Amino acid sequence: MNGLDFLHRDVPKLGKRVHRLGLAGTHGIDDAGMRSAIDQGMNYLYWTRPSMAPALRDAIRRDRERLVIATGPAIGHFRLTIRRAAEKALRTLGTDYIDVFQLSWAGVMSAINARTLEEMRRLKEEGKIRAIGISIHDRPRAARLAEDSPIDLFMLRYNAAHPGAEAEVFPHLARRNPAVVAYTATSWRKLLRPTRGWSGPPMTAGECYRFCLGNPHVDVVLTAPASRAELDANLAELARGPLEPDRLAQVREFGRAVHG
Repeated sequence: MNGLDFLHRDVPKLGKRVHRLGLAGTHGIDDAGMRSAIDQGMNYLYWTRPSMAPALRDAIRRDRERLVIATGPAIGHFRLTIRRAAEKALRTLGTDYIDVFQLSWAGVMSAINARTLEEMRRLKEEGKIRAIGISIHDRPRAARLAEDSPIDLFMLRYNAAHPGAEAEVFPHLARRNPAVVAYTATSWRKLLRPTRGWSGPPMTAGECYRFCLGNPHVDVVLTAPASRAELDANLAELARGPLEPDRLAQVREFGRAVHG
């Protein structure tokens, strides 16, 4: 797999070619950093903070069809809440459609049911959203939904310390081939620090992203840099391609040590 193939992928469920490092604003990258990321080709943009909106609006005006905008209601998985959140997002960004409209934090007890998914399906039929997404920690539930549901994209926790999706979710993707976005790639930065019982080096952030993207089931991995310098470092390291086999084996061992 060469660097270009590693960095980009055509994702049928999104109908677009994506840069496989997706950008989230969770840790507060500023407006200039956002614009730099877009200028450098990052086009999977997970809208998580109001401060991201100006850069997104400008990018949408320049070249809407290149971008994949993902967002969703922060809380509340009820029909009216979902529709209001979608229509507000359309107005705020000045766009006709959201590429990925997703439900967040779908745990064991979350109120995602047939009526919830039906409202998402209506929004898709109306052309207001193009893909139905879900962020989910409950891997057995994710596996069931991957095999039989209208969900087009799964945002899953996946990293060297939490590789459980490899056995519990990824084998269930073949029937419908939904898109997969990995997040918590650094395991909340635990993979970036030494850990007890481990004498080797920890991972760099770039290695965390290379680990995720080395799995063929992962289409995009999210990064949430706090600065443009962090963003540029991540992009530079990602250009190296997949982790070398020896290093991959090492970081899997390290991940097990971090997990405890």
